[in-house]
Amino acid sequence: MDFTIDKFSGPLDLLLHLIKQSNIDIYDIKIEDITNQYLDYIKKMKELNLNIASSYLVMSAELIEMKAAMLLPKPEIIEDEYEEDPREKLIQRLIEYQNYKEILPKLHELEFDRKQYYTKKASDISDYDIKTNLNDDVDLSDLLQAFEKFLQKKEDNKPLNTKITTKEYSITKRSKEIRNIIREKKQVNFVELFDEKTKSYVVITFLSILVLSKNNEIKIIQENNFENIMLCEVS
Repeated sequence: MDFTIDKFSGPLDLLLHLIKQSNIDIYDIKIEDITNQYLDYIKKMKELNLNIASSYLVMSAELIEMKAAMLLPKPEIIEDEYEEDPREKLIQRLIEYQNYKEILPKLHELEFDRKQYYTKKASDISDYDIKTNLNDDVDLSDLLQAFEKFLQKKEDNKPLNTKITTKEYSITKRSKEIRNIIREKKQVNFVELFDEKTKSYVVITFLSILVLSKNNEIKIIQENNFENIMLCEVS
C-alpha cells in the first residue's frame, strides 16, 4: 500500500478509498472492519512521521465510538421504540461525499468553460441616446409610427408618372429650412414637412426633425392619442 495522506482530500475520502479497496458496498460496511483499517492507516502515517490533519484524528475518535457502541451489550428494546444504527449517519455522509466527488469533475469542466468567456463593464451609451423634446403623451415610437403611416400613404398615392430630379439635400440645409418654416408658421403638422416625395428628401427630412429635437431646437407635441403630431418652436 502506498502510504501518503496528501492524496486524500479528507477522512471521508480515505474511508471511501478503504471501502473501495475492500470491494464492498457502502451499505454493507462493518464498523469494526472499517475502523480497524482506518486506524491502521493512520498508525502507519504516524510511523512515517507524517503530519496528520486534525480532521483525520476526529474521524478516528468517531469510528472508535461507533465501534464501541456496536460491541457493547444492547439493552432490551421496548416495543415500537426505534434504535438508531450507528452506521446510518456514517453511511449517509459517505454517500453524500461520494455524490459530491462524482459531480466534481463536471463542476471543474464548467468552471474551465466559464473562464473562456471574457466580459467587460457595460459601456455608458448615454451620449448616443436620441432624446427627443416631446411632451408627456408622446414618445419616439409615436413619431416613428406617424412616419411609417406617411410612407404607406405615400406608397398608396404614388403617381403613375414620376419626374427625375438631381436636387441634393443635406441634414444641415434641411434642418435650416424646417426651422424657418416653424418660425414663420409657429406650428407645423409633421406630415406637411414632407412636401416632396423623393426617397432622399423624405429620409433627410425625417433625420433633420430628429436632430432638431435632439438639440432642443423644436418641440414635438400631440394633444391626444391618434391625433396629428405637430412641431413648434421651443418656448
